[in-house]
Formats: sequence, structure tokens, C-alpha cells
Amino acid sequence: MREERGTLSGDVVVYEPYTLWGSIVGNVRVVDGAKFYVRGTIHGNVDVEPGGRMHVFGRISGKLTLARGTKVIHSGLIGGDVINEGGRFYIDQGAVIEGKVKTRAGETKML
Repeated sequence: MREERGTLSGDVVVYEPYTLWGSIVGNVRVVDGAKFYVRGTIHGNVDVEPGGRMHVFGRISGKLTLARGTKVIHSGLIGGDVINEGGRFYIDQGAVIEGKVKTRAGETKML
């Protein structure tokens, strides 16, 4: 599993198991085959594409979008909206979403 510490500037595509301990200033795409663990901060939006997996322990300042066939566990803070287009979205107790949760398809559950 790849780990990143420090700050990355610009948009990032996650395509493999990856843990972020620092921050990304830009938007993030989590594609098929990726397992992305956010323990730091993302200053932008996150799109989880079909086959992508993600666990948010840290912070996302923008919106989070889940495509069909994705799985996201949220244990941290999301500053924008969460849009579920057909994935599985699980919200831990104590997690914070400052925007709205819009489930258009898929499953959204409080744990």
C-alpha cells in the first residue's frame, strides 16, 4: 500500500491502495481497483468512480460523489454535499457532513 505525507498540489487520480496522511489541494478521482484511506485533508471535490473504495477518517472540504458500484465509509468531516448515484455510503456515528446528503440511487446508512 502506498502512503503519502506532505502536500500535493493539483488534481489526483487514485488507482491503487493508497493512504493519505497529508493534504491534497485539488480534486480527487478514485477509480476502479483503488482503496483510498483519507487520514489527512482534501481541499477540493472527490469523485468515486465504479469499482472505487474509500474510507474518510480526515476531512474533505468540497463535495463527495459516489457512482454506481462504489463503497465509501465516512468517519471524518465532509464540508460539501454528498451525492450518492448508486454506491454504498456508510456514515459512522460522530462523522460530520456540513452539506446535504442526496441519495439518488444506492444505499446510504448510519452505522
